[in-house]
Order: sequence, then C-alpha cells, then structure tokens
Amino acid sequence: MNELKHRAEFIDALSNYKLSPAAMDALLRTRLLLLAGLTSSGRNTIINGLVKLGDYYHIVSDTTRQIRLNNGLPIEKDGREYWFRSEEDILNGLRSGDYIEAAIIHDQQVSGCNTRELDRAIETDKIAVKDIEQIGAKTIHSLKPETKIIFITPPSFEAWMQRIHSRGGLPAEEIKRRIKSSLKELDAALTENYYSFVINMEIEATIIEVDAIAKSSETNPKYQQLGRQLAKKLFQAAENYLQTAKA
Repeated sequence: MNELKHRAEFIDALSNYKLSPAAMDALLRTRLLLLAGLTSSGRNTIINGLVKLGDYYHIVSDTTRQIRLNNGLPIEKDGREYWFRSEEDILNGLRSGDYIEAAIIHDQQVSGCNTRELDRAIETDKIAVKDIEQIGAKTIHSLKPETKIIFITPPSFEAWMQRIHSRGGLPAEEIKRRIKSSLKELDAALTENYYSFVINMEIEATIIEVDAIAKSSETNPKYQQLGRQLAKKLFQAAENYLQTAKA
C-alpha cells in the first residue's frame, strides 16, 4: 500500500496553495472538461473513448503513488495513466504554484494537474479532458466557473460493486477506503450545483453523452434529475455497506 512520507508537508502546502500567474494564465486559456465520479465508474475508459473521437487531449496527472504491478510486472506506464513523480518533486511544484489542482487521494497519495499538461493541450487546440476529485473540481470551478464538470455514476450499487471486485486483488480494507472516498465525491456532487450527471450504463452511449454535454451549453433536465436520484441511492447504499462491514 502507498504511504505518504511527507504527509504533514503536503497538508500544509495544499492548505495554503496559490497558483502561479503562469498556471492561472494556462488555465484560463484551456478548453477544459473534467470527469468526476466514483472509483471504478469508468472514467478512464470514457476518456480513452473521447480521445479516439479526435477532439480531445487527455490531461495526465502527476502522482506520488507507485506504478501498479501484476505478478511483479508493471501494468501502468509513465505518462499514460499518470506521471509518476517523487513526493519531493510534487512538493516543490506545489510550493512554486505549478499545479492547477492537487489533492490527497484515498488518504495515501497526492495527485494533481501540472501546468505543463495544459500547455501541451493548448498547443493541440483540442478540448483538454481529465479525471478529477471533488477537491480539485471545487478549486477549478472557483477559478474558472464555466468549466464543464461531469459526474459519472454506475447504473446501480450492484453494478458498482461488481466493477470494483472485477479489478482483482484489492484487499477488503482498500475497498472500504475507496468507498469512503466515493462517499465524499457523492456528497460533493449532490451539494454543489456545478456538476452534470451521466449514468454509465453502456460505454459507447456514455461517451456520446459526455461529448454532447462538453460541446453544448445545455443539459437534459429530466436526465439530470434521474442522475441525481441515482446518486442519492448510491450514497445510501454505500453508507449501509460500510456500516455492515463494521459489524
């Protein structure tokens, strides 16, 4: 399991964080789409589908966590899933104001979007898309309120649990940790008014729906209501799951 050696320093850097002028300029010049959601909700698959459409540039975040292994072999690649950085590198970047957003994730790693990725997106003249946690979403919304932020949900709690367990090898404590993090994401989506909801029932249809929202100034009110109702059900089911796990 990943652990933060400089946890206290990260908490201090993030609590007093301010973007550099260059980072703020890059943010304002970037056409940006953010995908929030639950762990195992399918955001990475959606992002890959959007990139294949040709109109999107995938923003790859920096992270302090280690590359995941399967039977001792890496299943991730630097620059594809994440830019895998040392804690010292990311701390220095935070102190210089080089991150658009950053947060402690699952209480065990720090991830964030470095300005250099926005510069690359601007050069392509495409819509920059990235996954985001609720703290980062709030930060970017406060700096650039017109940013589209879409919350991805699975179609049901049962489907969500199946997706989590299908990843394989996650111990029970790690699953509980991820569900606790997801409760925070759901609470933010239900509290804040800047999220649009998309239910990921079938991946191709979901990609089309996300693309439509990104390029339109309007969303379907009925569909948004259904998404909000489902998010409430998922929140309650997740709470019940954690309470049962304690018993």
